[in-house]
Amino acid sequence: MNPTELHERAEQERRRQRNLRLRLFLCYSTPCLSAGADRVKAVLDEEIAACNTDAQIDLEVVETGCMGLCSRGPLLRIVQADGSEKIFENVTPESAPSILDACLSNTEPTKVAQLSPDLAFFTQQTRIALENNGWIDPEKIEHSLARGAYGALAQALHDMTPEEVCNEITRSGLRGRGGGGYPTGVKWELVRKAPGERKFVVANGDEGDPGAYMDRSLMESDPHRVLEGMAIAGYAVGAEQGYIYVRGEYPLVAARLAKAIKAAEKSGLLGSRVLDSGFNFRIDLRVGGGAFVCGEETALMTSIMGRRGQPVPRPPYPAQSGLWGCPTLINNVETFANIAPIVKNGAAWYAGFGTEKSKGTKVFALCGEVVNSGLIEVEMGISLRRIVFDIGGGLPDGGRFKAAQTGGPSGGCIPAEHLDTPVDYESLKDLGSMMGSGGLIVMNETSCMPDVAKFFMEFCMDESCGKCVPCRAGTVEMHRLLTRITDGSAVPEDLQTLEELCRLVQETSLCGLGMTAPNPVLNTLLYFRNEYLAHVDERNCPAGNCTLDRIPLYKLPEHVDRLAILKERS
Repeated sequence: MNPTELHERAEQERRRQRNLRLRLFLCYSTPCLSAGADRVKAVLDEEIAACNTDAQIDLEVVETGCMGLCSRGPLLRIVQADGSEKIFENVTPESAPSILDACLSNTEPTKVAQLSPDLAFFTQQTRIALENNGWIDPEKIEHSLARGAYGALAQALHDMTPEEVCNEITRSGLRGRGGGGYPTGVKWELVRKAPGERKFVVANGDEGDPGAYMDRSLMESDPHRVLEGMAIAGYAVGAEQGYIYVRGEYPLVAARLAKAIKAAEKSGLLGSRVLDSGFNFRIDLRVGGGAFVCGEETALMTSIMGRRGQPVPRPPYPAQSGLWGCPTLINNVETFANIAPIVKNGAAWYAGFGTEKSKGTKVFALCGEVVNSGLIEVEMGISLRRIVFDIGGGLPDGGRFKAAQTGGPSGGCIPAEHLDTPVDYESLKDLGSMMGSGGLIVMNETSCMPDVAKFFMEFCMDESCGKCVPCRAGTVEMHRLLTRITDGSAVPEDLQTLEELCRLVQETSLCGLGMTAPNPVLNTLLYFRNEYLAHVDERNCPAGNCTLDRIPLYKLPEHVDRLAILKERS
């Protein structure tokens, strides 16, 4: 396929879609499938089959990726030939026929909840990476082509040199969306200039933060966007082989990516002589075993090479010595999803979004105590207040906002007094938190912050690969101290020991997992120290969560009567 044929194929699909009287976009992502989207689809298929032949030709049910508002799924968006649309929430097999009948007869369905397209959840987002989510069937390449897929790749291959592509990414200001925020263009340029007979491109889709599912939704909903970004990167840095690494808990993602890779190869969009150029690029899928540490780039590479996924010291960095000792470019899935729009629209266009140092947009998985939970994409610099109270709709049942946790187990909790802080890399770091990969958990007054810190420490303890002592033993000891604080057996000296241990683990761990594991503890101590003191000094949990039914060891003589009772019971 050459660029002209690509354009014609896309236009042919757009003509077909324009001739349809009605298009039904049914969210077929993992959350909506869990809520029964497959049963809704079966009912819609039966209803359409019962219509006359003309109606079958005029109608189309599109099994889309994530539409975003996961707490209201399954979602069904119906678009008429004139472009008008209606969105229905919590669709069931019972309500689906009445929705279809009403739309065919241009009436309003009764007893079915509709969402306004003007809902702040939709209107206050800025969608770049997610622009196709909810509008295409990720398993049909024609749908992606109709939305412009692989047009940027054709532009890069035929109109730009590899150096020009790298420069364009650099000038866009795009930073790595996996959490570190390293300038993407700088990383690409390092790999492009690195000497080596072979080079590789790796997409890190090993998403493991609690509450995070941004990468899963991107790969699940628009796999060709990620593949196109990887192919452009391969051309820019001089690589002919790419790997996309997906965690084992994402079987739907793996299935859709495998199908997308096969379809792209069949169409000449991947493989040999891509888009009738001299560029060759293959992408292979690697499915991980579910170890959180494989999200760390050196551990991920060892896993791809068939070894146990454990980090190794840096330098050398992957740009100099990565897979099999060759220069390797590793970017997060969301980073690759931003590449095609930048090449297509230009660096200046992308740099027009966001703040001075944090350009573009960021995808978040908004969850926890919030009315509208789901997948959102917002412009960098938007305030946390707008995310929680406008897009998220505030807290349910009039609950009071206490904190928002960002950055997963490596991040921190942002308290209410910082709700107006702009959400960007620098501001979150100044608050003792971090952007992370995009998990955003909202908490109300019933959340006990020492207990929250214990939860994340337990996660880090379980997921530590065990290679270095500070992380392996330190997370266990920190979790033990947090357990004592929340069960009432801690003494004041435990708090000091906890803080000293946090600093030690931060400074001596081998990789980012260990270095950042103490962050939730230090951050909650910074903003919610009174809660820790209430647990230790007053044996009181202000949030009312902790049982505090243990006795501090050195105070045992003061509780000798209680000890006597326990002896009698035994």
